[in-house]
Amino acid sequence: MNTTITIRSAKPDDTEAIMNVAEAIGLFEGEELEELGGMLGGYFEDSLGEGHSWIVCDDNGVVGVAYFAPEQYANGTWNLYFIAVDPKSQGKGYGSAMINHVEKTLAEKGQRLLLVETSGLPNFESTRKFYRKQGYEEEARIREFYKAGDDKIIFRKVLVNS
Repeated sequence: MNTTITIRSAKPDDTEAIMNVAEAIGLFEGEELEELGGMLGGYFEDSLGEGHSWIVCDDNGVVGVAYFAPEQYANGTWNLYFIAVDPKSQGKGYGSAMINHVEKTLAEKGQRLLLVETSGLPNFESTRKFYRKQGYEEEARIREFYKAGDDKIIFRKVLVNS
């Protein structure tokens, strides 16, 4: 891993690179990519609400991205809604660096839990393996949530004991 890696807040100029990473991972279809782009645009317009954060992993260009926000009706619980590393840059520690950054940022603010949800489909197995490797535990599975045969799996990690 290059020593020039920077994890920073996303800027409007990063939009194209962020969307390229999201498309390159191949886990999202057209409508889902459009929704992601809308959320990113809302962030830059400051219309998402307090606490929403998009960060990028920058190693001479955007190689990864993450989006996290507070759970609206819970105290100290956050959601990691999106994390991705460009396939050409995977396996170099960028994903781990970003998730560790998110966890540290939230823990320093006294936040308790970080939740992540993902699909139960076979092509998401590497995603689930990544979360387990980062110390996340499968907390819930809602069968056939997204569509027939596609479970929603929720992972959980305690950041600060209450």
